[in-house]
Amino acid sequence: MAKGKYRPYGSGGDAARRNRLIAIALMVVIAGMVVLIQVRKKKAAVVPTTEEIPAVSLSEIKPVPAEAADEPALEMPGPSNPASAAAPAPGPAVSDASPQAKSPEPVSATGTGTTGTAEQAAAEAQAAASPEVRTLIEKAVEARKAGNIIAARDSLNEALKMPMSEVLRDEIKRQLALLSGRWLFSREVLDGDTLTEWYQVQTGDLLVKIANTYKVPYEILMEINGIRKAEGLQAGQKIKVIRGPFHAVISRKRFTMDLYLQNQYVKTYKVGLGMPGRETPTGLWRVKPNDKLIQPPWTDPDTGRRYVATDPDYPLGSRWIGLEGLEGQAKGRTGFAIHGTKEPETIGTQSSRGCIRLFNGDVIEVYNLLFAGQSLVRVED
Repeated sequence: MAKGKYRPYGSGGDAARRNRLIAIALMVVIAGMVVLIQVRKKKAAVVPTTEEIPAVSLSEIKPVPAEAADEPALEMPGPSNPASAAAPAPGPAVSDASPQAKSPEPVSATGTGTTGTAEQAAAEAQAAASPEVRTLIEKAVEARKAGNIIAARDSLNEALKMPMSEVLRDEIKRQLALLSGRWLFSREVLDGDTLTEWYQVQTGDLLVKIANTYKVPYEILMEINGIRKAEGLQAGQKIKVIRGPFHAVISRKRFTMDLYLQNQYVKTYKVGLGMPGRETPTGLWRVKPNDKLIQPPWTDPDTGRRYVATDPDYPLGSRWIGLEGLEGQAKGRTGFAIHGTKEPETIGTQSSRGCIRLFNGDVIEVYNLLFAGQSLVRVED
């Protein structure tokens, strides 16, 4: 026998048993992970109740004509159509702490992006929709599969103008909000898009001047192009621009603000509105020129107390977007605004003196989108 250290060898049967035990253990771990993922998906896929879905008409929104650039276009949605209802959709949402838009979650090949109960509910709602709505949804799904985001967006946006179930409207708006993360809130300019385009900076151009030409705040151009300083613009540089203006429709019943770029639905925000006896006036408003401010001083009309941003109980949050009334109960009214709040728990309630409250992160995003003197805000019951 050769000299050396003795090394015992197990039998082939022992090795096989060990391998089977390891395989069984791995299968148990994988099965546990699959169950956990399915449970989390089912919790996430909760269909909103009827009481959570806002009723907003989309049938009369029209693009702002190019020839009316010097005058604000007043072509906004009229009173709500009782045959239709809209639902809040997440889209490139912002948290209360951050104004930055987040990337949307992937859209599934079926166009629903959900599983379990929510997917079944959306499928049932689609089946109950009119042939015209079903055709547009099918076109959107095929376009999305083919990677044509703009065609999918346009088909879904057209479908929103038609009567349908609340569940289906909710799902379509959710999908449109997700798609806006690609065509709007990114640096991309997608083929076939008439709402965004490339612009080559000319000698002497200022970012604020470019933004004014396109009827959007310069802040959104900085954000989508990754520009840190507005004065850092260079001749020959190519930037993405947005053909504005943005508009908004607010539902008092549902405590929601729907945002549009011209006639294109973008996303929905939750809002707080006027308390009983001091309800937010319905009608058409316009973002007031020279009244978009960052944490301005404010005097309480009831107590006469003057607040500044450094006060611990400063009530206006991170932004103030002043409004002027044009039509309906709003006509001739001033002193109202869209602003942030130090009381985020009041969003979704009647708690203000008539102003429209947003989470501080959301109001920064809206501040960067609504254009003074051009953007319109319609408040509906």
